[in-house]
This record gives sequence, structure tokens and C-alpha cells, in this order.
Amino acid sequence: MLNLSEEEIWLSGLMDEFGERLTKLSFSYLKDWGKAQEVVQDVFFTCYKKRHQVLELDSIGSWLYRVTVNRCKDVLRTSWFKKVIVNNEVFHYQKTNQPSPEDASITKSDNERLVELVLALPVKYKEVILLFYYDDLSIEEISYVLKANPNTVKTRLKRGRESLMKNVERNDFLERSYE
Repeated sequence: MLNLSEEEIWLSGLMDEFGERLTKLSFSYLKDWGKAQEVVQDVFFTCYKKRHQVLELDSIGSWLYRVTVNRCKDVLRTSWFKKVIVNNEVFHYQKTNQPSPEDASITKSDNERLVELVLALPVKYKEVILLFYYDDLSIEEISYVLKANPNTVKTRLKRGRESLMKNVERNDFLERSYE
């Protein structure tokens, strides 16, 4: 049994390790940073309340992803969210080195375009692509998080990649046609 300071240290460690990734995952569903942060805060509150059960799990991370995805889907189902105009801003990229302003602008533009194309995918493809490429989860972990058969996850990942490639090619074609 953990005493209060050990519980706080445990939760703080989980928040440090998973907080940013869960927030970005939530944002990929909700497209609203404030709502994404609220969902993640709620997930960590639930984790704290159920800490005795959570501590017995083999993979706390997978459990956190699953709860986050479920909470995001709950928010999307609410009528309040359907009435809100979704913020169109994409992830903010921070760079440690200093490329030329032209290179930085091109790279940022390409990254933003790619993020927009990923976020425009149907949810079932978007979630597997984000979990696989962004969060580096295995097929088995994604299967657990989404409560889906591993073969279903593989199929969605393949179809999501194909759809993303078509959208990238279409986007490049449209840009060239306007030049």
C-alpha cells in the first residue's frame, strides 16, 4: 500500500511520462487543446481514484491510452461538442537547431499539411496511424487500446496509409495545378 507522498510521486511520474502524448492523442480526436487537456486531466484523476486496480495491470500505459480514447469518443458523442466550432490549428512544432527561415517555413508547411491530412482521415484510420507512428505502440498494444482484433488493426493501418498516400498525392497535384 502506498502512502500519500508515494502516491503523489507515482501519479506525477505517470503524468510526466504520458501527459503530453495523451494530450496530443486527445487533440487528434477533439481538435481542441482545451478539451484535450480536460480529457487527460480526467483520465489522470480516474487513474488516481483507481490506483489500487491500476497498479495491478501489466501495462499502465496501454490502459491510459484506452481510457483516453474512450473519453474522447464520449466527448465527441455529446451534443455540446457538435455545436462548437473546432479550432483548426495544428500541432506546434519546436525545433532545437536553427535552419534558414526558408527551410523552416517549407518544413513547417509540409509538416502542417501532413498533420492536416492525417487528422482528416476517418477516425478508425487516424487513431491507428497516430498510435503506431506517433506513440510507437505495437500492433498488440493498439489492439488492446482500441479493443480490436490485431488483424483489424493491421488492416486499418494498411488502409490508413493507402488513404493518406492518395491524399498526399492529390494534395501535391492540386498545388502543382495552381502554380
